[in-house]
Amino acid sequence: MLRPARAQGTSTAPVRLLALGDSLTAGYGLPQDQGFVPQLQRALAARGREVRVINAGVSGDTTAGGLARLDWALADNPQAAIVALGGNDGLRGLPPAQSRASLAGILDRLAARGIPTLLAGMLAPPNLGADYGREFAAVFEDLARARPGVVFLPFFLEGVAGDAALNQPDGIHPNEKGVAEMVRRILPAVEALLEQVPRPSAG
Repeated sequence: MLRPARAQGTSTAPVRLLALGDSLTAGYGLPQDQGFVPQLQRALAARGREVRVINAGVSGDTTAGGLARLDWALADNPQAAIVALGGNDGLRGLPPAQSRASLAGILDRLAARGIPTLLAGMLAPPNLGADYGREFAAVFEDLARARPGVVFLPFFLEGVAGDAALNQPDGIHPNEKGVAEMVRRILPAVEALLEQVPRPSAG
């Protein structure tokens, strides 16, 4: 059977997990060890998972930017990927069709390389209106529905967005406690993703 690599006292190399995202992934405004990537890596280690999370977060990046730099992000030959882009598309009010095309390009290229993927959805700011908000949210839902193998988390900032106690003063980026809540909520989805990563056969 194909099984994920996990810490069991073996010499199995850690699974390489790419985190492709924006400032939420990069750890904007946080101490180096308190961003999303280091907190996720520690949470996975606590669950007995041997995983090296690769921080491919770029502050201010859009879905189009993520697609443009995907080849660079794949240089470490990841075995699984988290795609957490779209927040800046929403903040800028970019056409949802543009975000859909860019995310589809990312997901399809990862699939072509046989890389299991988790798609973390985003919601648009309410000031852009209900119609835009529905169309924007549907981008992520539709892309995940059309790709049954993709693990889907509907909202990356679930339980964090709008809570002043969990965000930095700008009201957009999570603080250390907010990131901890993001990691807590995404952890089951990440573990489901890792179940799709085969352990290399011995010898």
